[in-house]
Amino acid sequence: MYFQDKTILVTGGTGSMGKTFVKRVLSGELGIPRKLIVMSRDEGKQHQMRVSYLHAGNSTDEIIYRNFLNTLEFRIGDVRDYSDVCLALRGVDIVVNAAALKQVPTCEYFPAQAVMTNCMGAYNIVRAIQEHDYPVHTVIGISTDKACKPVNAMGMTKAIQERIFISANVLNPKTRFLCVRYGNVLASRGSVIPLFHEQIKNGGPVTITHVEMTRFLLTLNQAVDTVFAALRTGNAGEIFVPRAPSSNMIDVAKALIGDRKIEIKVTGIRPGEKLYEIMVSDEEAPNVVARGDYYVIQSMLPELSVHQDKESRVLLKKEYSSADSVLDQKGTYELLKKHGLLDINGASFAANDELLR
Repeated sequence: MYFQDKTILVTGGTGSMGKTFVKRVLSGELGIPRKLIVMSRDEGKQHQMRVSYLHAGNSTDEIIYRNFLNTLEFRIGDVRDYSDVCLALRGVDIVVNAAALKQVPTCEYFPAQAVMTNCMGAYNIVRAIQEHDYPVHTVIGISTDKACKPVNAMGMTKAIQERIFISANVLNPKTRFLCVRYGNVLASRGSVIPLFHEQIKNGGPVTITHVEMTRFLLTLNQAVDTVFAALRTGNAGEIFVPRAPSSNMIDVAKALIGDRKIEIKVTGIRPGEKLYEIMVSDEEAPNVVARGDYYVIQSMLPELSVHQDKESRVLLKKEYSSADSVLDQKGTYELLKKHGLLDINGASFAANDELLR
């Protein structure tokens, strides 16, 4: 089993995806690791995460609780700090780099900060492995659809992160570097659905930025599934992209509002925001293969493309966009209902976002 007796480091492991990844690893579905290290610079979130497991105690899954006690280690550190990264990487087999500045407006106002976390953080991981010859087996970078044909600072820095990790395979052949790229995660912290819930609770209005705006949507568990698929089946330099449904944001708002008398207000596109999201660009499309439920973008670097299977390529005719195949209003409603996201009282949302209670 893939994680059996491995040491795993998750940077930014107290975020929504990181917490879900940690719980899934602790469940033992891919084997029980020797150690699971959560590294972040937020002591408050680490404390909340630790207490959530402790309070759950034996009321949670027995295997998860036992593995929490025996394998989970919290470490205060910052991917921006090279010495922190070097210390964290000692004895590690697998690195999942989920540390990021990911809010589009924040990165537009503070692009230098986005560079330091999203780009220099990735470089510090590569540099530490290279300079110290750490025997890390796999590094996987968590990217975003905004990295594809980027128009904002967040997407630009994530695109550079992808290039840093992919190119690292050339000079570090002992370590496999690859990435996953996915869109908006349903009910993750800072995403649109918690915002809509809060606006509805307060009587509105519910704000959308453009009536034609579409976004890819997937759950936290589907995001983690993508990471697991990349770890199990990925080759050096590949980028895994889930084939996810997309919805119009106004349909999401209408589904959550239901029959309430609440106004929808169009506020205009924010700085750096796209009307549609793109997972695979026109330039990447010829290098895509289908692997299970995923599109896999194979590297265009000649050193990494020598052994790629050209025969299985999908040969997408165009970019893969959230505007390609959009759920109608009913389909959007059913998707949100399926994942328990229609309840504005927050019970279902909390279960999706926290996952530890």
